Amino acid sequence: MTNATDYVNQIKTAIKTRDPYQTEFQEAAFEVLDTLVPVLEKHPEYVAENLIGRLVEPERAIQFRVPWQDDAGNWQVNRGFRVQFNSAIGPYKGGLRLHPSVNLSVVKFLGFEQILKNSLTGLPIGGGKGGSDFDPKGKSDGEVMRFCQSFMTELQKYIGPDLDVPAGDIGVGAREIGYLYGQYKRLNGSQNGVLTGKGLTYGGSQARTQATGFGVLYYTEALLKAQGDSLQGKKIKISGAGNVATYAIEKATELGATVITVSDSNGYIYDPKGIDFKVVQQIKEVERGRIKTYADRVESAEYHEGSVWAFDTPYDIALPCATQNEIDAASAQLIKRDGAKYVIEGANMPSQTEAIDFYHANGILFGPAKAANAGGVAVSALEMSQNSERLAWSFAEVDDKLKAIMVNIFAASQKAAETYSLGKNYQAGANIAGFERVADAMHFQGLV
Repeated sequence: MTNATDYVNQIKTAIKTRDPYQTEFQEAAFEVLDTLVPVLEKHPEYVAENLIGRLVEPERAIQFRVPWQDDAGNWQVNRGFRVQFNSAIGPYKGGLRLHPSVNLSVVKFLGFEQILKNSLTGLPIGGGKGGSDFDPKGKSDGEVMRFCQSFMTELQKYIGPDLDVPAGDIGVGAREIGYLYGQYKRLNGSQNGVLTGKGLTYGGSQARTQATGFGVLYYTEALLKAQGDSLQGKKIKISGAGNVATYAIEKATELGATVITVSDSNGYIYDPKGIDFKVVQQIKEVERGRIKTYADRVESAEYHEGSVWAFDTPYDIALPCATQNEIDAASAQLIKRDGAKYVIEGANMPSQTEAIDFYHANGILFGPAKAANAGGVAVSALEMSQNSERLAWSFAEVDDKLKAIMVNIFAASQKAAETYSLGKNYQAGANIAGFERVADAMHFQGLV
């Protein structure tokens, strides 16, 4: 029988041969596969059943055209995607991303991550992801509506409350979810459970907007507690200014920390007195403006062009909450030089492989995205439960459940790391804890 290391290398070679240009997917898959060798050594039946080979191949990948008409009457065409990656533990669950960078590789990377992330929540949801290279920035409400209606006209053929339940992601907020659900309802009748992230008046959940940002801090709090540390008095550098970053700022401040930065794709704000999440919320959610205007409203703040990870200042915790691959090896070195002891990922795969290797080699404790930012999908699954029961839970009820889920995710990652003698490698621990649940289900379901 092939040994575990050789088997993993064979799978990696097969991925590179089959999908040589899908660099984002390769990065996500290889990061996980390298940490699973101890599990495969313990369970040789997984190797015999080629379970990893089945795991890295989506059950279904759908690509479709999305024609829509702009306000000038011109016809535009975008590409739509839905990758239904793994349903071993439940219906496919994962967001829809609207951004020019979206392609099959990006959607596969996100969908693969979603398998383990969803498993870590302990809830019965499988992994999927989707989206389009459509850019909602600068588009009118009418243009966004027509795009969403066209997108859903095709997507609705492949989703359902017990089959595949999409949600929001980058570029898909309350406006887009409303248009998407409205079109689904026109075509299929009222089925609240088919989308999550909905408005409160038509089946949405309290705390869904805050869930990912709050969840990152609940995970961070649990990780620090395990080190005999706390958030009280800590300085935090946050990247991003979207949904995740905004509510991470709110919860971090509430828990006694000071967030000193926030950013967007053009530049960053530095405020040594602490970023005011209400100002960020007003700029980004209400005005849909650029973060540089923060400096015009807060006297203690400075705006600078460029990456926040190139900004040299002392702090304790890094929370990358913007986008994938935003932290490279040089940025990781600056994180170390500035004295940060923890990197907790709020975005999906924001740290490049070289940066993660640097964290581990230099004693920086690392909370990977699949564990730390699982709060959004966790509350999405709670929204599914409420829809099924025709109930609406209070904000406090949902927030309590969210905190318990995030604390349990860290505990499961810590336990897996300890079980396999991996020390404080919580990245490997998260991969293993998520994988073991999915692998067990796949093993007992046979050839699926």
